[in-house]
Amino acid sequence: MLKYKKIIVAGLAAFALVLAFYPQSLMTTDQARTLGLVLVTLSLWATALVPAYLASLIFIALALLFKLAPPDVVFSGFHSSAMWLVFSGFLIAAGVRKAGLSERIGSALTARLSHSFPLLIFGIFAVAIVLAFVMPSSLGRFFLLWPIVLALSDKLGFAKGTNGRAAVALATVFACHLPGFTLLPSNVPNLILAGAAQTIYGVDLTYAQYMALHFPILGLIKSVIIFTLIVRLFPDTPQPAAADDGEVGRAQPLGWRQWYVIAVLAITLAFWVTDTFHGINPAWIGICASIGLLMPGIGPVAPEDFDKHVNFGVFLFIAGFLAVGAVVNATGLGIVIAQGMEYVLPLSPGRDFINFLSLSLMGFVVGIISILPGVPAVLTPMASELSALTGLSLTAVLMTQVIGFSTILFPYQSAPLMVGMQVTEQPVGNMMKILFPLTLITAFILLPLDFFWWKLLGFI
Repeated sequence: MLKYKKIIVAGLAAFALVLAFYPQSLMTTDQARTLGLVLVTLSLWATALVPAYLASLIFIALALLFKLAPPDVVFSGFHSSAMWLVFSGFLIAAGVRKAGLSERIGSALTARLSHSFPLLIFGIFAVAIVLAFVMPSSLGRFFLLWPIVLALSDKLGFAKGTNGRAAVALATVFACHLPGFTLLPSNVPNLILAGAAQTIYGVDLTYAQYMALHFPILGLIKSVIIFTLIVRLFPDTPQPAAADDGEVGRAQPLGWRQWYVIAVLAITLAFWVTDTFHGINPAWIGICASIGLLMPGIGPVAPEDFDKHVNFGVFLFIAGFLAVGAVVNATGLGIVIAQGMEYVLPLSPGRDFINFLSLSLMGFVVGIISILPGVPAVLTPMASELSALTGLSLTAVLMTQVIGFSTILFPYQSAPLMVGMQVTEQPVGNMMKILFPLTLITAFILLPLDFFWWKLLGFI
């Protein structure tokens, strides 16, 4: 397998060199070089031939050396809210663990979930989907839920490397992210789409309409499919450890530090839930929570814990991940790809089903090259033209983007998936065991089902 990975990366690197020095007429020199560099970077992320942070550094360095975009664009990831949301997520997770809350909650849930492996995975999905309705960030949901799931996993005998550990990790990562695409404020691409639609066309995407259109099929039914794939592909049997003397101690009343962490989390969650009213970015709220958890003498996260739990490699990956999207947009490469697909795809009025599939495919392909947040950034300015070509309403064209950016083939397309994969220490292969069949099921079953759902609602 390693040999084939090297061949793939080497082949793409050779192709990138050809593009760098012999750009095609359809692209500018910078666009051709960006395409080559992006393909190499994506192949390194997808194959895990080198650590993800090293692939990010390679992209950043070459983008700067070739002057593909100004330094402030290449380094934009370092001052993005996503970066600081990951930072605060690490500290929130560390605080929950160090205060003993994850252990305590895990112990309380063991008796209820130890009898059935499917019930355990279902419980993770249920909690994550409920959180998606109140928390605006998939990374925030993940970092809040993962320490509890990890403690529960240990209680149920799912050691590192077992099917059980892989199953609970994958369930947490996917459940905290994919259903959120169907709830307007719950994921970043959704918000970019809503903001761009309002800014460019004056179209307001409402919460209720967005949820009614996407949540039943792409939220609930897709979650059931992911649940089934995880249970079938990673079967295991919980083997809870016998209670020992330590269990008795955990039944004692909460200590003052645990109450302090609960208070910090409650205030943080309250601000996250009400962000629509006060307008404070969830990342800045997370930084304030981090300060509370780091406060000497009060917070549970000591300086040595800070060094241990804050993963700088993940930060570098996130910076590179966001840099890819920023450079692709800055060079106009995403628009070139989308416009090329516009001429290739069979778009014409009166062919609603074909148009629906074609627009969804366009969003999917753009998401592979420019990563998910780049989909609405690239396609929204083209929506009016696509509406004229297909005869579909402008809002319908905009909404097809959701199908495209919620269909993920590779983990590198999504920062929450990559962060979750690294934090839970899951190999790329485990993620692909879910993503590849899920993409096929989405294409051949959920897409037609979604089309008929839209027709039933009178949206097409």
